[in-house]
Amino acid sequence: MLSLLKTSLQQHIDAGIPAGPGVYQITIPWSPGAHVPMLDWLNSSPLYPQFYWQDRQGIQETAACGQLVAFSHIGQAEAFLAEHSATPSLRLWGLNAFGRGDGEPESYLFLPRLMWRREGQAHVLIINVASQVSLRADALEFLAALDDLTPAQALRPWSARLLESIHLPAKRQWQRLVSLALESLGQGELTKVVLARRTRLVFDGILNPTALMAASRRVNHDCYHFMLAWSPGRAFLGSSPERLYRRSHDRLDTEALAGTVASHSPTATPDQLADWLMNDDKNQRENLLVVDDICQRLRSAASSLDVMPPEIVRLRTVQHLRRTIQARLTCVGEARCLAMLQPTAAVAGLPRGAAREFIARHEPFDRQWYAGSAGFLSTGQAEFCVSLRCAQLEQQDLWLYAGAGIVDGSDADQEWREVDNKAAGMRTLLVQGDENPGEVA
Repeated sequence: MLSLLKTSLQQHIDAGIPAGPGVYQITIPWSPGAHVPMLDWLNSSPLYPQFYWQDRQGIQETAACGQLVAFSHIGQAEAFLAEHSATPSLRLWGLNAFGRGDGEPESYLFLPRLMWRREGQAHVLIINVASQVSLRADALEFLAALDDLTPAQALRPWSARLLESIHLPAKRQWQRLVSLALESLGQGELTKVVLARRTRLVFDGILNPTALMAASRRVNHDCYHFMLAWSPGRAFLGSSPERLYRRSHDRLDTEALAGTVASHSPTATPDQLADWLMNDDKNQRENLLVVDDICQRLRSAASSLDVMPPEIVRLRTVQHLRRTIQARLTCVGEARCLAMLQPTAAVAGLPRGAAREFIARHEPFDRQWYAGSAGFLSTGQAEFCVSLRCAQLEQQDLWLYAGAGIVDGSDADQEWREVDNKAAGMRTLLVQGDENPGEVA
């Protein structure tokens, strides 16, 4: 791969990359030969930040590294793409935060220096060159930097030992929060609110986010997999079952993923649990609340809306109710799509403003990237998943996030178990067996 990158970049320089400012993209068809996992390659790269992405079907996969231009809000990213519309293949990757107010949420989106993309069995390498002064000078600088890249090395398996586990909120505080939520529901202030829990895990060694991403990808099927690593010891990553939206020109696909039951039980088969979920009044109401909210938000920007019948999504530790929603947009814009759809009622509640206010007032931590979105945007296409089943990694510490929707009739202990089941998708990769050293619940 390295020799191909150097040769191709040198050829473009020799052919005359412009000396002026702008953006220039080099796309190199590539056959990997003996398969090298993208995450192994990304882990071997010294270029940061790094972004990894795989869609739910496993059809599209991208590893990106190095930063040419960064954006703190999606509106800025959208304006950049419009400015460089002559290069419609540009893709910006990253995260959008959950947000604490009604304004545009904070983002971390960037144009990568180098990408390896796979679609089906077709692979391409992409070099982006960008400069406000000289594209040629930027290309020459990266050509020299390619000497610092090394061939991919196999990822080492996860080996850190858990020392401590602390829930925030702890169980008693969770029970009080659920009581407050039910009180607000009873007074008509809320129809639904999603409460979240953050669990801090402390390990005896430095954690490798790429190894954790690889472990999650191996076992959490039918999920989006995403990772943004700002450095070798600082990253946000997850394996999410939920699409926020996918846009192809004026067609938009989104979904309501709300209503949960465990995938396994000592007293019932997975099919029996799925059948219970499909017929449970509380979970069906929770899902339809999300459907109605999404349709109301899209109606002003769509010429048509179609809601598909409910289906069961079976994951490794939980099963969900899902209804898919398809729309034809009358006006296209990523900032507007994000404002309409994020946060969904499945991660915030209803009415959205009142639910977000309740969360900001009562949750004992800032969600930051949790329950926001992860993915990419480009001129003609965009796709973001909801950042769920996720973790924030900082050196020896790792924070797991999970939430549960509180509606009339919710039980605090049952919702606590639901949060445990959701967090297990990531936690079981880190902690073997049922032992939870130092756990504060």
